[in-house]
Amino acid sequence: MVRQILPISALLLGSFFLLFAGGINSLILPVRGSAEGFSDLSLGLLGTGWAIGYVSGCLFTARLVQRVGHIRAFSVMASLAGIMILAQLLVLSPHAWIPLRALQGFCFAGAAMIVESWLSERADASSRGRIFGVYTMVNLFASTAGQMTLTMGDTNGYLFFVLGAMFYSLALIPTAASSTASPKPLVSVRLDIRALWRNSPVAVFAVFMVGISNASFGTLAAVYGARIGLEIASIALFASIPILIGAVSQIPVGILSDRLDRRKVLVGVAGVALVADAVFVFAAPQGQWANLALAGLFGGAIFAMYPIIIAHANDHADGNFIRISGGLLLVFGIGSIIGPLVAGWAMSAVGEAGLFMTTAAAHVLIILQALYRIAKRAPIADKDKSDFKAGPIGRATTPQTIAMSATEDEVDEATETPPVSRQDAPSQS
Repeated sequence: MVRQILPISALLLGSFFLLFAGGINSLILPVRGSAEGFSDLSLGLLGTGWAIGYVSGCLFTARLVQRVGHIRAFSVMASLAGIMILAQLLVLSPHAWIPLRALQGFCFAGAAMIVESWLSERADASSRGRIFGVYTMVNLFASTAGQMTLTMGDTNGYLFFVLGAMFYSLALIPTAASSTASPKPLVSVRLDIRALWRNSPVAVFAVFMVGISNASFGTLAAVYGARIGLEIASIALFASIPILIGAVSQIPVGILSDRLDRRKVLVGVAGVALVADAVFVFAAPQGQWANLALAGLFGGAIFAMYPIIIAHANDHADGNFIRISGGLLLVFGIGSIIGPLVAGWAMSAVGEAGLFMTTAAAHVLIILQALYRIAKRAPIADKDKSDFKAGPIGRATTPQTIAMSATEDEVDEATETPPVSRQDAPSQS
């Protein structure tokens, strides 16, 4: 295992620095924005801007890399992300922060895709799964550590903006100094809603709603914590614990979904999330530990739904894994654009409970649509199911992440199989 990791250690280190900076960046903005008196709608728009930029980065980075190469493109992305966070320090205004956040989303997606393409190039058939697992763990640890860094200083000063910029810059060094050869072109995907819907209506609708729910929480969890009076250390835990629990919960949920109708498992997991939504809205717990425990339950549910949906879509796919998963990733991104905007408006209208009213609405709709499809179509046979694949939380996923998690056969299929035509696309559940 060590022999497999050492050759890619520079790339993993660059990814660690990038995700560490992203963790700082994602939490300092809502915390500082709330302290500066930004409206909840403005803070929600930060998430909308990020999602617009992130989806754009997933769509257009491959073209940029074809023109200027991997190292130059990565340098541009990481440098611009660092400049954007310093610009947000200089101009404390939501009118500046929202477009700057969109540019950060674009740069972050692009930089992540470039690192992932290098890792994919270095992974052979025997080591692909292990390298993907190590990469996922490194990113999860880095993002969480970046968020927890905010407990170590004053969020009202310049410290964390500068620290975030420093780590964006540090991400340049391992990649630039690496002797690893530039890999082949990045994976690119296109969005074909009709083909995806014919393949699996449940997957398209649910992944859109999960995008709304998860992006709303990811953007405004810190704002919610500040509104109910949590200290900064508790706010950081409130934002990071759900992600950690969500990563762990994918294992038992995946085993269950391999044995049962995945749609029923999705209904059950969405039901658990809805229970947490209801407690947040109606009980409005105020204590630190009650909120952290409830956030853990909430995260264990919402962050396990994305891989269930991807697995269900691939059960029915008469096409390749990368194309289906990449298309659903873009649908998830569209939901991520809408969610923070709606949740920010709801919090402005009804108070902090508006966040979980928004997520509750998304989870109710997931349950209703899945139950409708269960009643309309029988489940797929166990022998025809694809393997469940645990993976990164959806918001940190790019088309290149999907390629990394794919088998060699799936990667070959993605480059050889033409898109499913409208006439040939199967109608599934």
